[in-house]
Amino acid sequence: MALIYIIEDDDSIREIEEFALMNAGHKVLGFNCAKDFYKKIEEVKPDLCLVDIMLPDENGNEIVRRLRRNPDTKKVPVIMVTAKTSELDLVKGIEDGADDYIKKPFSVMELITRVKALLRRTLSEEIKELRLEELVVNNEKHEVSIEGKPVELTYKEYELLSLFIANRGVVLTRDIIMDEVWGTEYEGESRTIDMHVKTLRKKLGVYGTKIKTIRNVGYVIE
Repeated sequence: MALIYIIEDDDSIREIEEFALMNAGHKVLGFNCAKDFYKKIEEVKPDLCLVDIMLPDENGNEIVRRLRRNPDTKKVPVIMVTAKTSELDLVKGIEDGADDYIKKPFSVMELITRVKALLRRTLSEEIKELRLEELVVNNEKHEVSIEGKPVELTYKEYELLSLFIANRGVVLTRDIIMDEVWGTEYEGESRTIDMHVKTLRKKLGVYGTKIKTIRNVGYVIE
């Protein structure tokens, strides 16, 4: 059972999310504004947050940025819930630090599956180190560094990079990537992978160029 915070100002949507996640065995607390959410997270840190983008007192993107700037909450998994569907909006959410996103309207099954997949990967990490020249992935500390300098990644980017390095030189199909990193299939999955690879490449700098696109197949890191 995980403790999940939901920040959503639409009462009907928040109630659906709360009911679905509680039925899935989680403890859930809902908030209709950022102010109440911040007050509670100072008292108890959740295992995961669902954050709506459009809120009355603060934009969801800013909430994510504030969480990532705070050492106490920087690693809390975040799923953004958004009615915005443009690639720019979705990429911005990921760049701000969100680990995943769900587009409205969504099904209860999609919500539960996405939450389950993210929790599975953030709560059960293997303790090991992966290395690609001077790029190091330390799963014990959940840190990534290049030439000793830290690189800040979201959980999904971290899992994606770990998968690539662990399979260096092996072409990974989209189906394999989706199964290993997201653990589920849903409409729009190809776009999700592409957006995460795009932001990952940007954060890795020169090492990002080592992630090659294999047209109509998937990706490989060289």
